Amino acid sequence: MFYARFFYLFLRENKHMDLHIVNETSRLKAVVLGTAQSIGPIPKVEDCYDPKSIENILAGTYPKEADMVIEMSEFERVLKKYDVQVFRPSVLKDVNQIFARDIAFVIEDKFIRSNILPNRIEELDAIHEVYEQVNPLNRIIPPDEVHVEGGDVMPWNDYIFVGVYSGKDYPNFITARTNVEAVAFLRELFPDKIVKSFELRKSNTDPRENALHLDCCFQPIGKDKAILHKNGFLVEEEYQFLVDYFGKENVFDISKDEMYNMNSNIFSISETVIVSELGFKRLNTWLREQGFVVEEIRYAEIGKQEGLLRCSTLPLIRE
Repeated sequence: MFYARFFYLFLRENKHMDLHIVNETSRLKAVVLGTAQSIGPIPKVEDCYDPKSIENILAGTYPKEADMVIEMSEFERVLKKYDVQVFRPSVLKDVNQIFARDIAFVIEDKFIRSNILPNRIEELDAIHEVYEQVNPLNRIIPPDEVHVEGGDVMPWNDYIFVGVYSGKDYPNFITARTNVEAVAFLRELFPDKIVKSFELRKSNTDPRENALHLDCCFQPIGKDKAILHKNGFLVEEEYQFLVDYFGKENVFDISKDEMYNMNSNIFSISETVIVSELGFKRLNTWLREQGFVVEEIRYAEIGKQEGLLRCSTLPLIRE
């Protein structure tokens, strides 16, 4: 209830939030960070919606709530160190609310609710107070046929990059979260943007062969650099588009194991400051060589659910 009250007090004094997100790296001013409190018991395998969680359940290594709460608290501390306004969802009993990026995303001044998996609909309730304070004209609810989650959507200045799966077996993949209808929807909603889609590799059973979202195999950083994993893309030409766009010298290619450990799912506080997992030694060394300030934190327990730092956040305002 503390988080709900905090939301209310902030929003009561700010009738409408001035949302502003045009890319992934401009200076962050306000963000929703998910919560690991009251995530409930270890789920049954049949109730999981990603292969990495299943793998850890079967291995007896599924993360403990207390450890994940500590990790998220450290993330919050780093965000506040850089004067970011951090909001947390109200806590729902026995509901996993860690991955705030799944449930909604902001582009420009539009707050777009995701059409998420039906058994996750409760998570939207926890940010209801924020949603209600967005200008009603800027609250966007996609039609039912549009499947989209925030992890697949990356605003990048003139572009909106979107991860999709368009195969006829789409309904068979619980890991397929964004469809081609979402691309058409975003093109209509943002006619001045170039909406560029990328076919992602999907697997319900092998986390090393599954790009759950676009941010599992790609993320832009700084002004002109990117992290990429080639095998996450089904179409080599689409992967090559990103290499050519950013320039091969500006791309950090990650291996299959690094993708599995979520190396592309770091988070930019600004064009020069990046939050990364402590164990990403090769990546963090390269980032520092490129001139980035790297804030290293422990986040590997949360990574056992096939999501990491970007997945945990819902940016609201960047400069």
